[in-house]
Amino acid sequence: MTEMKLPKRPGRVTIRHVAQDAGVSVAAVSKVMRDAYGVSETLRQKVRASMEKLSYRPLASARGLRGRTYTLGILFPDMRNPFFADIFDGVSSALARTQYQAMQGVSVHANDLVEAMIDRQMDGFILIGPNEESARLDELAMRIPLVLVGHFEPTARLLDTVNNDDQLGAKLVVRHLASSGYRNIAMVSLNREPSTIIRQRELGYRIEMMEQGLGMAIQIIRSSQTLREVQACIRKILECPDRPDALFCWTDLIAIEAISVATELGLSIPEDIAIVGYDNTMYCDFAQNRLTSVDQSGELLGLQAARLLIERIEGRAHAEHFVVTPRIVARASSRRA
Repeated sequence: MTEMKLPKRPGRVTIRHVAQDAGVSVAAVSKVMRDAYGVSETLRQKVRASMEKLSYRPLASARGLRGRTYTLGILFPDMRNPFFADIFDGVSSALARTQYQAMQGVSVHANDLVEAMIDRQMDGFILIGPNEESARLDELAMRIPLVLVGHFEPTARLLDTVNNDDQLGAKLVVRHLASSGYRNIAMVSLNREPSTIIRQRELGYRIEMMEQGLGMAIQIIRSSQTLREVQACIRKILECPDRPDALFCWTDLIAIEAISVATELGLSIPEDIAIVGYDNTMYCDFAQNRLTSVDQSGELLGLQAARLLIERIEGRAHAEHFVVTPRIVARASSRRA
């Protein structure tokens, strides 16, 4: 019986193959890959065309030996919140114009995952809603370029931050509800520490409630983000004899769950209870939700985070703190007829 021979697999395309196809030197290809100063646009296009034609992909390990892998780590606390997808869209749009690629990770406590990514020679990190102490974040920023999204620390000097004005966002919610005639406005917050953005939103809620003469009605209820505990928390609030007439939920995710529980209890939205979220995710526009929410431009946050991180990697030393001005998008969940 004759043994069948499998076709020989072609070897990996190397930088020399790219140089030969483009009709240039290996050094010229290397300069294009490194975005070296003085490379002409004609040479850049010629080399890029050959790389695409040959499906050339430089080894990350080899690039790491040269000092850079063009790989960024993006760490999320979880993937249930649709707002994180908006941020990632912004990061992806920013990186589309560069050599950088993003690798995602999910972890409530980023320590172990960050160390694993550092071991893989990533050039920098974007941490979304980090649940870490400031000292730990400073220590990490001394080792690798770092940008935080959803962490309010305007005096930080070792790292960059990208946020919306969370305190203003909460104030806008209270103003909107008060102007619509709601007086007993409660806030559903998160029992996670140390979250600086949660503290800023709670502070904005308290300040504006006082400004509107509603200080006696201030009520902050804290819950975890697990579905069962959120449902139990909302149900307890809505079944109280002195039920509030409006709920300000710290994320759309919780607000949509509040709509679900209120509907199950036979309450009319917004006549019996108004509900407002935060993030203005795509689900706010769904007919069954029609959720009023605070828009903090998730895609813009992602774009700016990627920009700042690449600038850090390229050598910028001073800290930058980018802040988006939020706006309220009113829908039927808070509009009385």
